Amino acid sequence: MSLDLKPKPLTKPPAQRAGDVRASGGRWRRTVALKGASFTAPFFAGFVVFTVVPVIMALSKSLYSSKSSGLGFGEKTVTFSGFENFGRALHDSKFWGSLWRVALFAIVVIPLIQFVSLALALLLDSVRRRAAGKLRIAMLVPYMSPGIVATLIWIYLYSPAVGPLTPFFRLFGIDANFYSSQMIWVSVGNLMAWGSIGFNMLIVYGALQAVPRDIFDSARVDGASEWRIAWSIKVPYVRRSLVLVSILGIIGTLQIFSEPLLFRSMTPETVNKDFTPIMTIYNQAFAVGDFNYAAALSIVLALVVGLISAIFYKLTNKAPA
Repeated sequence: MSLDLKPKPLTKPPAQRAGDVRASGGRWRRTVALKGASFTAPFFAGFVVFTVVPVIMALSKSLYSSKSSGLGFGEKTVTFSGFENFGRALHDSKFWGSLWRVALFAIVVIPLIQFVSLALALLLDSVRRRAAGKLRIAMLVPYMSPGIVATLIWIYLYSPAVGPLTPFFRLFGIDANFYSSQMIWVSVGNLMAWGSIGFNMLIVYGALQAVPRDIFDSARVDGASEWRIAWSIKVPYVRRSLVLVSILGIIGTLQIFSEPLLFRSMTPETVNKDFTPIMTIYNQAFAVGDFNYAAALSIVLALVVGLISAIFYKLTNKAPA
C-alpha cells in the first residue's frame, strides 16, 4: 500500500473560485433587489386596497340591479342583470352630454396650462440657480394648497357681493359675472390652472436640469440665440415630460368634481347636478340611490379616460425625427 505524500493545493482551482464569486455576486444582487423592492411595498399595498379592490367591487355591483316592490316603498331586491346597466349607460344622454362638455373644456384648458408651465420652466432655467429656487417655491405654493381650500378662496374672490374682482372690473366698465353660464368654465379653468401650473412647471424644469449644459455652450458658440436654443434644444428634450403632464391633465380634467360641485352651491341654475360625468355618477349614487348604475357609469368613464389617454400617448410619444 502506497501513501500519497504529494502536498494538496491550499487554494481552489481558478474555475471553482470564479464560480464562487459569481454565486456570491448573484446572491448579493438578489439581496439588493429585494431590499429595493421592499420600498415599493407600501405603494403596492395602497394600490391594491384603494384601486384594485374598489374596481373589482364596482365591476361586481355593476352586474346587479336593485328594484323595490310596489310604489318604491317596499323592500329592495337585488337581482343579477348582466350588462343591462352598461347598456343603459351607453344610451344615457345626460352622462354623455356632460362628458362631451368636459372634453371640450379639456381641449382648451390643457394646452394653455402646458404652454404656461413650459414657459415658466424655461424662464426658471434661464435665471441663476439661487433665484430659480426662490421662484420655484413661490410657484409651488398654489399646488401645495388643498384643492377644497383653493376652491373656497376663489369662490370668495368671484363673488359679486363680497369678492374684490367684480368691483375691480367695474372700474374699467366691465360687468364680469363669474357665475354666469358664459363665464363658469373660465372661472373653473382659471382655478385649475392656478393649482396645476406649479406642479407641471416643476416636472418640466426637472427634465431641463438633465439636459447637458455643454450643448447650450456649443450652440452659443455657433451663434444660436437663446430663443433658438430654447425652441430647438430644450423643448425637444422635455417633450416626454410634457406628454406625461398632459396625460395627467387629461385624466384629472375628465374626472373634475370638487370645483364644479362647490360652484353649484353658489350658482345651482348654471351648474346643474349633471354638469360633469363625476357629478352625474355622484348624483346617481347618493341622490337617486342607484349604486349599481353608478358603478356601471364609473367603469364606462374609466374606460373612456383610459382610451383617450392611450390614444394621446400613442400620438405624441414618438421619437423625434
